[in-house]
Amino acid sequence: MSLPPHPGVFTTVERQWAGRYPVPELRLFTGSEGAGVPIALEQAREMLYDRCVEPAVRTALWHQIAERLRMDADRSDWPSAVVWLGLPGLRRTGLRITWYFHAEREDVEAELVTCYLEALTEVGAHTPDPGDRVFRSACSRAWTVFRRARPETAVDDVEGVGGIPLDTDTDDPWQVDYDPPAGRTALSASRRITVPAHRVEGVRIGALAQAWGLVGTAAGTAHSGRGRQVATISLRRSGRKG
Repeated sequence: MSLPPHPGVFTTVERQWAGRYPVPELRLFTGSEGAGVPIALEQAREMLYDRCVEPAVRTALWHQIAERLRMDADRSDWPSAVVWLGLPGLRRTGLRITWYFHAEREDVEAELVTCYLEALTEVGAHTPDPGDRVFRSACSRAWTVFRRARPETAVDDVEGVGGIPLDTDTDDPWQVDYDPPAGRTALSASRRITVPAHRVEGVRIGALAQAWGLVGTAAGTAHSGRGRQVATISLRRSGRKG
């Protein structure tokens, strides 16, 4: 299988650290060895993600990794080796963000690495379960970055989804009512949102309501059986019946 012409950060780091051994080495601490014993980088990475390994052992390794990150990059190979150790915990999120936001893989990987390194700098000597905390923080930050950067496309014509063109010259606003089901404790009050029709959002709501027969109400929509009803909505022109 041929590799992409411009590999991302993950692939580049994987190639760079194949068979390399930064110093000082990580050490494996057990009950019988107070000073710990040296451990190879590949073995350390396997243990970091192996849930069969004692949590205390993985915690000790993550604390050492956080310390290695603080080393001078000009005098140590550890800063990039730290990235290599974190790749297994970042890959799945990288694929999901790339697919969900249709983002460039290189951009997603670079952002994840940045968030991962930032999260590692926040690990202290007594941080509990540092590995889980680092990945939760890094992945959450990356999701937030791409969610905020996600482009919003306004569409006046809904023919692509089976709708029909709608006259947008009217000044009448569109009104949306939200009525939660009876007996629910959450969102127990009705919501009403009125948006001027000259705004694109209002045009889209009105066009979809007209094209799909939802101008009066959406309460009679068929239920697929795959979930539960959480509310009913009705869409209408403000000041008009039905």
